[in-house]
Amino acid sequence: MTRYAAFLRGVNVGGVTLKMPAVAQALEAAGFTDVKTLLASGNVLLTSRAGANTVRTKAEKALRAEFGYEAWVLVYDVDALADISAGYPFEREVAGHHSYVTFVSDDDVLRELAALGEEPRPDELIAVGAGVLYWQVPRTSTLDSAIGKTMGKKRYKSSTTTRNLRTIDRVLRG
Repeated sequence: MTRYAAFLRGVNVGGVTLKMPAVAQALEAAGFTDVKTLLASGNVLLTSRAGANTVRTKAEKALRAEFGYEAWVLVYDVDALADISAGYPFEREVAGHHSYVTFVSDDDVLRELAALGEEPRPDELIAVGAGVLYWQVPRTSTLDSAIGKTMGKKRYKSSTTTRNLRTIDRVLRG
């Protein structure tokens, strides 16, 4: 059995409002065990015998059936998530800034997003990790940043989701 972190994209923003206890029930009904939601932004810990890709597919199917929305889920075993957090290449806590990790399941999309880091940006730090994009931006500029503007495009919905580094560390603490 493997313990996974599942990150639901676009939950409780943009008109998709889900109650986390109902999400947990839907995932339990789909056969996952030890399901625990954290915060109200689509962060779930669960256990399964299946591999991450199967967990993703099964979770998306269950959420679509239960809630009737276009569910997108990115799944990582907790050891991989711990490595992602530990690999954050910038200072973790900078006053007035957000430290983010964008999880990316499509290599082509990751390359596109990584290209945004090739241009120097005075207020935005961008670096590529294993299947993720690390970035840091002033709190007042998240949506206006290069990554923020890009992530809103429909093309990225099915293969990306972003979490604050503090949220990731909270998920790791369970």
